[in-house]
Amino acid sequence: MRAAHVMTRGEQSKPPHFGVYARIRPSKRGGVGVFAIRQIHKGTPLFYGDDEDIVWVEKSKLKRVPPEIRKMYDDFCIIKRGGGLYGCPVNFNRLTLAWFLNTSPKPNVSCDKDFRFFAARDIEPGEELTVDYSTYSELPQDGDGFGRRSKRVSSPSRRSFRKRRG
Repeated sequence: MRAAHVMTRGEQSKPPHFGVYARIRPSKRGGVGVFAIRQIHKGTPLFYGDDEDIVWVEKSKLKRVPPEIRKMYDDFCIIKRGGGLYGCPVNFNRLTLAWFLNTSPKPNVSCDKDFRFFAARDIEPGEELTVDYSTYSELPQDGDGFGRRSKRVSSPSRRSFRKRRG
């Protein structure tokens, strides 16, 4: 981490907790999940400030990448083109809450075409936020990809994305 600018009284900036509705906790689904820390009303945009571009990486470019790194692509990325293209964070060290959403057949979060997330219904404090991965990402098939996708795959909250190849 590096030191950030200190806000002065005259500056009009939002505090670090602005738009924060959730945090990461252990999940009964396994691993970790994203949980509401306050009431979230239907239609509320989630993950304010998480607006970095998605980097699109072709699977064919990952053949020489170590297995544990390749697994991160299956565990965290959006999957397109039958498993041949991954939508990734700019850097895996910068995973935000949106990348940790778990999947559910009865989700309380929805994803739009720009990979922005919204509360699909009212969500209570303590409730796990879930999304249906199939609404924005393809799941790799057996034998295709570097491994089966874990439950902890998620997607970013983005205002827009540019196709960049890695």
